[in-house]
Amino acid sequence: MSDFEFDLPDLPGWFTVAAVVTLLLVAALLSAVETSITSASRARLAEMERRGSRRAALVNRLRDQRDKFISAVLLGNNLVNILGSALTTSALIALFGDAGVIYATVIMTVLVVVFGEVMPKLWAFAHADRVALILAPVARGLVALLSPFATTTGLAARGMLRILGVRVRAGEEAEAAAQELRGAIELHGATHRDATVRKERQMLRSILDLADVGVSDIMVHRRQVAAIDADQKPEAILEQALSSPHTRVPLWRGTPDNIVGILHAKALLAALRANGGDPSSLDISQIAARPWFIPDTTSLLDQLEAFRRRREHFAVVVDEYGALMGVVTLEDILEEIVGDIDEKHEFRMPGVRPQSDGSFVVDGSVTIRDLNRQFDWRLPDENAATIAGLVLFEARRIPEVGQVYTFHGLRFEILRRKRNQVATLRISVIGDAAAQKRDAGTAEASKVADTAA
Repeated sequence: MSDFEFDLPDLPGWFTVAAVVTLLLVAALLSAVETSITSASRARLAEMERRGSRRAALVNRLRDQRDKFISAVLLGNNLVNILGSALTTSALIALFGDAGVIYATVIMTVLVVVFGEVMPKLWAFAHADRVALILAPVARGLVALLSPFATTTGLAARGMLRILGVRVRAGEEAEAAAQELRGAIELHGATHRDATVRKERQMLRSILDLADVGVSDIMVHRRQVAAIDADQKPEAILEQALSSPHTRVPLWRGTPDNIVGILHAKALLAALRANGGDPSSLDISQIAARPWFIPDTTSLLDQLEAFRRRREHFAVVVDEYGALMGVVTLEDILEEIVGDIDEKHEFRMPGVRPQSDGSFVVDGSVTIRDLNRQFDWRLPDENAATIAGLVLFEARRIPEVGQVYTFHGLRFEILRRKRNQVATLRISVIGDAAAQKRDAGTAEASKVADTAA
């Protein structure tokens, strides 16, 4: 059997140049596709899809199939780049011998980086939404053409990551989207100092936090609940209910923790009218509604949906042992979003009294969330719900009247103590507002405790 050699015919120079230019254009197109679709605004594209844009819907579907889309684009991009480099290397070796390898490497590196990567990506990033809508059909065709290879590549990549101990969770994308939205809200507030914009930012923050805040953080504590003894005479119950500033009043029997009903002023007045205005024969237990008990771990988002579903406005909060913690209303949740509804004063924050020197005298029961929202502070609320609780947590002891603590860019002076509870304190901002905001972001607060003379 004789040996023989088979040589490929040499490609014409013009054909090689044309092929390399074509491959660079394809690489640039793929780079623009990848950058535009991954950088396009989710919110704008979702709104365009809602209005009937087919291309926006196509872009959104491609983003939902991110693994397959990215694999297809990278596979196509690397394929054309490698093929272009191979053609250039072959042509230059034929012209310059072994030195052609070095020439080809330098030339293709410059061409691929400048024309195949940087230029198209800068253009696509600057006009992400428009470019994504234009190139969406190209991306769909690419994914359809390379789908089998892209799927295999994606599975192989996930397998390697799993072997290396890296877990790719589906929920991370949703979490990243939420963080992106929060960042946009903060950026919006940072570039606008208008009072209306500041209020809008507070509302948007509160809406995003509904799922992370429990009813125990905003409820009216059991000590502050104005409840009525159901064993009293109907006349006494009527007088207390009508003199209460609240429309719904809890009824207790035996002990204040034993809530047996919720008395609605409208139902009470309707029953009184039906009884000819005589309260002595009213059966209060029949007029009152059954109490609705909820666990203190319920999130505000879940409770808001439960209020809407049950068409109720009032719930009694209990802990894991069934003990009374407080009460929460639909208005409490709405005020968590929009701020106080009832107050008519210029300064609308109960428990906080601004002073002429710029400080604030604050009741210890005021929640940290309310203070952060009102004054744009950054006090942490992970370990305490109220400002008194935060002082106790930071001080690691029960403070004495007159003691001063400094942390998170604020100065806290204890003004009054009721038994072992911080009842009133004075809060002052240290330095200017900009310095306070920088200090508030520190992970560890510096604490200074001094005993007043």
